[in-house]
Amino acid sequence: MELIHCSSLSSCTPKLSPTSSFHFGKSKISFGASQKSFENSVKKPNSLLIVNDATDRGDAETAVVVEKPPLKRRRFEVFSGHPMPFGATPRDGGVNFAISSSNATSATLCLINIPDLSEKRVTEQISLNPLTNKTGDVWHVFLTGDFENMVYGYKFDGEFSPEEGHYFDSSQILIDPYAKSIVSRGEYGTLGPEEDCWPQMACAVPSDNDEFDWEGDLPLNFPQRDLIIYEMHVRGYTRHESSKAKFPGTYLGAVEKLDHLKKLGVNCIELMPCHEFNELEYYSYNSILGDYKMNFWGYSTVSFFSPMARYSSAGIGNYGLGAVKEFKHLVREAHKRGIEVIMDVVFNHTAEGNENGPVLSFRGVDNSVFYMLAPKGEFYNYSGCGNTFNCNHPIVRQFILECLRYWVIEMHVDGFRFDLASILTRSGSLWDAVNVYGNAVEGDTLTTGSPLSSPPLIDMISNDPILHGVKLIAEAWDCGGLYQVGMFPHWGVWSEWNGKYRDVVRQFIKGTDGFSGAFAECLCGSPNLYQEGGRKPWNSINFVCAHDGFTLADLVTYNTKHNLANGEENKDGENHNNSWNCGQEGEFVSTSVKKLRRRQMRNFFLSLMVSQGVPMIYMGDEYGHTKGGNNNTYCHDNFINYFRWDKMEESSSDFFRFCCHMTKFRHECESLGLNNFPTAERLQWHGHMPGVPDWSESNRFVAFTLIDSLKGELYIAFNASHVPVTTSLPERPGYRWEPLVDTGKPAPFDFLSDDLPEKDLAIRQYAHFLDNNFYPMLSYSSIILVLSPDSNP
Repeated sequence: MELIHCSSLSSCTPKLSPTSSFHFGKSKISFGASQKSFENSVKKPNSLLIVNDATDRGDAETAVVVEKPPLKRRRFEVFSGHPMPFGATPRDGGVNFAISSSNATSATLCLINIPDLSEKRVTEQISLNPLTNKTGDVWHVFLTGDFENMVYGYKFDGEFSPEEGHYFDSSQILIDPYAKSIVSRGEYGTLGPEEDCWPQMACAVPSDNDEFDWEGDLPLNFPQRDLIIYEMHVRGYTRHESSKAKFPGTYLGAVEKLDHLKKLGVNCIELMPCHEFNELEYYSYNSILGDYKMNFWGYSTVSFFSPMARYSSAGIGNYGLGAVKEFKHLVREAHKRGIEVIMDVVFNHTAEGNENGPVLSFRGVDNSVFYMLAPKGEFYNYSGCGNTFNCNHPIVRQFILECLRYWVIEMHVDGFRFDLASILTRSGSLWDAVNVYGNAVEGDTLTTGSPLSSPPLIDMISNDPILHGVKLIAEAWDCGGLYQVGMFPHWGVWSEWNGKYRDVVRQFIKGTDGFSGAFAECLCGSPNLYQEGGRKPWNSINFVCAHDGFTLADLVTYNTKHNLANGEENKDGENHNNSWNCGQEGEFVSTSVKKLRRRQMRNFFLSLMVSQGVPMIYMGDEYGHTKGGNNNTYCHDNFINYFRWDKMEESSSDFFRFCCHMTKFRHECESLGLNNFPTAERLQWHGHMPGVPDWSESNRFVAFTLIDSLKGELYIAFNASHVPVTTSLPERPGYRWEPLVDTGKPAPFDFLSDDLPEKDLAIRQYAHFLDNNFYPMLSYSSIILVLSPDSNP
């Protein structure tokens, strides 16, 4: 049925009569016809009701019914809807859709069944009326009907003027930025129809039935100082055949192997990007390895509210909502084992790239709002990936805040690590004094991208009542040269990936002169970086290796990067790795070099575990995973990045055992996770002689004693010299020093655990040294001694 207002039967000029009405929310919109006329027309569904609007002239209202061919019945009833909340929201027996676009001239909601999706064909279009389906800049509509087998997207029309920052194209079906799951390809690495790397994507329509049994799950709320973090790649963790996982490379596969992390002593996993991304973004044949390059790491987000669908065993089952449930399952099962879950989030840029990139979502919805643009529409590229998210724009910072809240409230995650977080502190495209403060400020010269001392986004996150209590970790630098380690705006709650810790520890352990003092600062939690700003040792996330760079095994095996497998002629990746191959390059070396490398790996791990701050371990380092010297493995969906469970089993009696005992020891020591920086009352520095530390440029020996309320007192020393030394130990009358850890000894005597049958014999072998307060140390080795009562004073 169609309603048309006419002044006569021969001419038809639409206008609103005094009987026009607007009913918002779930009330249907009607114009002109009286309720009686409307009811009469319903009796003839195939009729055209023409109303003679004569009431303005005082005449009686008349109507003529004209028979017309039957119309195709619409699947949905359409109502005006609500402008909040953004996204698709089940309510009142239907679904409310709301999306903000300040520059679009028209908006269309596209409903698509799965067969039509592959053909990039819209099943049903709902054109939104700017009078009734728009509030401010928010387009909205409420639908009731059968959403079975339906997904959705949007089309926006407006000016296509890249030089002015606008990319509106009514032919493009766009992803809702607030979509909770994305439907496209179902299988990881499989091309779309006609070998399309970017097949049409759409959004799942949520329903009230999308429930998950959390089984009473609650936040673990571990004090951050007690964490041992494990950086994990969901697919890489169980994709190798040696994992023998039922669901390899998925959230469920990771669940199958959580007990390994429990044994390792990990109580927090940091998941590399699990937001929806396109692994085929870099798809091209790699002649070096004979396979295809992938976006394996995932630092190129398509949708921030949606978990990566192809990390789920369900793929796009249940229209992508299966991935939501499997991600929740991973979080719930991790919590059951006492393991928190932190997400690596990439709010600095998106997969849409520069002006040559695809139009997927943000660019087509409101490009000039979501991206940081130059005066002529060019994309600022502080991310090094083509575009920069306009994080401090009011709309964008609200988007980020709501996204973080969603992952905490709905997905139960415990915190976030923000990739290239310095971008979050830069001023946005609309940043000027009038826009921010309401009036001009004398001397205000801030331009787009300028660092802000009090960035609104960081302020909002830091003081948000939902997010204030979760872990917030910044990678405090970006690709535009803004380096903020130790200076990131923090409000007392932000921590940082301590890149300076990584660089200093690598330099000292490999024996570079001039780093003994800086190494001592690292052992204390980097007070030189964090104490003056009012932060604590746990604000430093300490790491030696991460996904970006050498693995721990490669750090002691290669002097230079070996990235030929990336197909970029070894030009990609970091050139300054502060690595040392221990005398010979590569894996096939002499026995003496192999022994030295094993010592160095233990030295690095020991330094990580005895440093104040929060240690982070990179996946696979616990067994010595090698990437063959490749320090930029972003594009490899193969053995280079896969956790090798067969190699881990081979290492179970060697390095993995050492790591497990070291993490357990850290958890047992009250003094290795302090809430405040250590003072002289607790920590004393030593050199080769007690109480006489050497901070000279040529010194490569650092030792200290640490009072521990549980262990009594610890003596910890590092000899980064190429010559062995014998160190004199502090005298403690009535007590004696007993060896616990010595990286210079072969396994299992590198850690004298209580379950080691030969422990007493190993201690007696050094009794003549310890009786005289001496201890011999091999070159490139480290030790931990524990003070015990002397049974024979």
